Formats: sequence, structure tokens, C-alpha cells
Amino acid sequence: MATSTIQWSPGWTTKAPERGDLVLALSGSGVFKPEDGWLQALENIPGNPGNAGFVSLGSADGRPVFVTEVSESVVAGGEVVPLRDALMMISDAPAAMLSTGFQVWQWFQDHQYCGRCGRGTGFHPRERAKWCSSCNIPWYPRLAPCVIVVIRKQDRYLLAKSSRVKRHFYSLIAGFVEPGESLEGAVAREVKEETGLDVTNIRYQASEPWPFPHQLMAGFFADYAGGELILQEDELSDAGWFLPDSRPPVPPETTISGRLIRDMERMISEGGAGS
Repeated sequence: MATSTIQWSPGWTTKAPERGDLVLALSGSGVFKPEDGWLQALENIPGNPGNAGFVSLGSADGRPVFVTEVSESVVAGGEVVPLRDALMMISDAPAAMLSTGFQVWQWFQDHQYCGRCGRGTGFHPRERAKWCSSCNIPWYPRLAPCVIVVIRKQDRYLLAKSSRVKRHFYSLIAGFVEPGESLEGAVAREVKEETGLDVTNIRYQASEPWPFPHQLMAGFFADYAGGELILQEDELSDAGWFLPDSRPPVPPETTISGRLIRDMERMISEGGAGS
């Protein structure tokens, strides 16, 4: 199935896959991409792991879609593409399907046993959840809320380079939301912790699932309110205020960080106040 023809719809069923159903095959931190697309028929899966190793994802062009994992050593007739490369470098990759597939498979692997009593779990009969019949509790796929923010200072905005990511991109300040914290509170705290800056006028812009391994990114704009740059060195190796036409490389627009950066650049170029 060619990438451009994929019309994927999320969904859930407890039924086992049947011959002719479609499969998204993962391999470690990558996805197996056949020569003609991202999905393949069940009977063509290398090293078919059997029905217990498949999880429902939804449907594509009216055919059920499942996710599974295969060993890279048995992959043939295609290539294993790292998930991060697929989402950031391949513009026509089915990002929503790949993201969901990795997160659902992570959940399936992490909850084969009940976290309360340690007994094996099965599928919930009606919901996407693993079910412990002993404790009578469901284990749903986990989501970790995160915030990511563009900070504006007059006609410039802040970009930072992670001290842990090897890519040469400069990106945005981001971090996890803590218990009892609002999204706006998380923005102000993360910015203060990582850069020493204070921000105001925090406003929501967009969101995006980010499957590394199971984040939900909430994107914001904010305005500089004071302070000097003091970097948290275990998080950031460099940061600075940049003009839209003289900045370092940034993530592509296939990512929420790339889209937020370019939206801010357009706002600055058009002279918008950003309120």
C-alpha cells in the first residue's frame, strides 16, 4: 500500500488479525517500511509472531490495521526507518498512524502484568485497556503531558540547543507537567528552571502527540518578562535571542516545535503584537 494512499482511522478491537488484514511492523526503535509503503498484509510479515503479538490500531481503506514487532534480523524487502527520522525527515510519512502504533505497542509491552498484584493481564472486552481480572482494574495507555514554548522578546525569540540531543537543531524550551500543575504553570516553571527567565502572557497555540515514548505536547507562545539567561547545563548547551532571518537550523514543520517557530517568525515579520 503506497504511503500517499493511506487513509488511516484510529480504532480498537479485541479480535485477532486474519489473512489479508494490514500490519504496521515495528523493529526496536524503528518501523519496518516495505518497498511499496508502510503497511503490509498479515501473511507477509517476516517472523510472524502469532496472534498474541498483535494489537489493534484501527483501519486503513476499510481494512483492519494491527501493530506488531519483528526482529531486524528477519527484515527483507524493505528497510527499518528510525521513528524519529520518519516523523522529522519524511514529509509524507503517516505520522499519526506511526505515533499511535508506537505508543500502543509500548503500552501493550508495559502492561502484560498487573502493576498491583503482578498477575497476567488480558484485553478489556470493550475498551483499549489491559484488564486484571483479579483486581478488577483496567490499565490504559499512559500519556505524559508536556509543554513547549516560543518566548518572544520584541523582534526576537529564544532558541536553545539541547545538551543531550545529537542533532544540530536549535529548538524550544520544553518539559513535563508536574502533579497539581496547570499547563501555564508548567511553562513558567520550565522556562525559569532551564533559562533563568521570567515570562508573561502565556497562551496556548496547538498540541501534538510525541511518541518518545508517550508524550502529549501542548504548544504555547509567551512574552519575555525579565531576567538574564542562565542555562541549566544538564539540559541546555546553548541558547540565545534570534531574528527570524538570522537563526540556526531548527526542526522541520513536521514537528510542533518547527511549526511554532515558523508561526512566531510570521507574527514578528508581520509586526503582530502576539497577544
